[in-house]
Amino acid sequence: MKLFLRLSLMMVLCVAVCLSYAQNKKKPVKKLPVRTTKTVAAVAKKTITDSVKIATPVRIKITTSVGEIIVKLSDKTPLHRDNFVKLVNSHFYDSLLFHRIIAGFMIQGGDPTSKNAAPGILIGNGGAGYTIPAEFDSTLYHKKGALAAARDNNPQKASSGCQFYIVQGRKYSNSELDVIEMQKGIYFSPAKRMTYSMNGGTPNLDMNYTVFGEVESGIEVVDEIAQSAKDGNNRPLTNISMKMEVIKEDGK
Repeated sequence: MKLFLRLSLMMVLCVAVCLSYAQNKKKPVKKLPVRTTKTVAAVAKKTITDSVKIATPVRIKITTSVGEIIVKLSDKTPLHRDNFVKLVNSHFYDSLLFHRIIAGFMIQGGDPTSKNAAPGILIGNGGAGYTIPAEFDSTLYHKKGALAAARDNNPQKASSGCQFYIVQGRKYSNSELDVIEMQKGIYFSPAKRMTYSMNGGTPNLDMNYTVFGEVESGIEVVDEIAQSAKDGNNRPLTNISMKMEVIKEDGK
């Protein structure tokens, strides 16, 4: 009997060893594709290209009869940005006038009917034949030098397809900003308050008209245009024309 038990145990051990060997037998490893130098270079090139596109905003040079203004368009308002670039590239704005100026407020242009408009004629009602949906962003506000889209009183606050204004504005005290906050139901952060109190702007227009860019250089030209002599319709007595072009990435 003991011999029989020993033989049975040995047989069980042999079976267990065989099963363990079969289960742990090394399986063929699935090979992963090797990233070649060409693949890595292509990925790196794409990444660099994408970062350049994101990091390099569109800039527009506005040449006026008073001087040059460089504006940077915001990537946070792509509909307004792309529309503005399209119009600039098609020379839509060339020879148009800044038809409405108010010192301490803004200078406005982009009305196609202002081209070759006779002196003294009321202008400002022309458009591109379409509107652009509002693109409000709390980080884009009406500080001095802000580039924004004009519009009519439509309830959706959709922008004119072509008319724009550049903020000159004035300085505001904290108490004035408190009143605007209550009246308009908007919030001015400490940073915005400092900007409006030190540099000025038109805070009452925030989140009401789409801001889609800002002046990078030439704010003194905006000041000079805003202070120009004008008629009863806020049209400059001496025509102030414009010409626009997109500044390429190489600065040309």
